[in-house]
Parts: sequence; structure tokens; C-alpha cells
Amino acid sequence: MYLAAVIDWHSKAILSYKISNSMDATLATDVLEDALAKYPKPKIFNSDQGSQYTSHKHTQLLKKHDIQISMNGKGRSIDNIVIERFFRTLKHSNIYISDYQSIKELKEGVKAYMYKYNFKRFHSSLKYRKPMNAYLEYLKTVG
Repeated sequence: MYLAAVIDWHSKAILSYKISNSMDATLATDVLEDALAKYPKPKIFNSDQGSQYTSHKHTQLLKKHDIQISMNGKGRSIDNIVIERFFRTLKHSNIYISDYQSIKELKEGVKAYMYKYNFKRFHSSLKYRKPMNAYLEYLKTVG
């Protein structure tokens, strides 16, 4: 199974995510479309150079919304450290310690974790605020 997610770099809030049995342009584009439907568009969208993110469908969606495209250097996952760190946290705090027996259980467990991560978990780099609270506070300051 594959997880695609959109994260706000400043607040660490997960704005959208989806789990699928294939990592393709549709998965990446669906997650981006969902984030754009719920929240204001970002100035920049950063991703790795995977085919799902370099696809015509995905890049055209970014261009349509006038979002600057930023991609990691080849072999430089550190360029996208915010989402990589989140994926590490998700794996160690949920996936590896859960005994999911079905895709349905996995999706339900990850959904519960996403809620906890965004709304309940204090984040040290945010001065011990919760990611979604920090994101929503930021939105208030930009109008």
C-alpha cells in the first residue's frame, strides 16, 4: 500500500492524504486536488522527482493554480525533509506497532492517527502547539 500526503512545511499540518494500492499520478493528483479544495493554494509545491509528481496531469494542475513547482535534487530525500520526517513518525508511531489485518483496518488506523497527529499531538518545533492549530492560526494572519 502507498500513502501520498500534502503537508504544510511551516505548521507540519497534514492537509490531505490518501492510501492506495498503487503509487501513480492519480493518487498524487487526487491528494493535491483535495488539499486545494479545502485550503488556500500554496505559493510553492515541493515534491520528489517521482513519475507521479512529474506527470503531465500533476504538473498541469499546479500550473493551472499558478503554484510554483519545486522538486528535490535526484537522490536527495533530505530536500523534502518535512514530509520524510512525518512518514518516519507515522511508521514508528502507528504502522510498525499496529497489527493491521486488512486494508480497511489500515485505512481506519491511519485516519485515526492523522487526526491525533494534526489535532492532539504537541509538536516541539511549533513551540508545543498542535500542527493544525498552528496552520489555522497562520491562515488568520494572512487574511
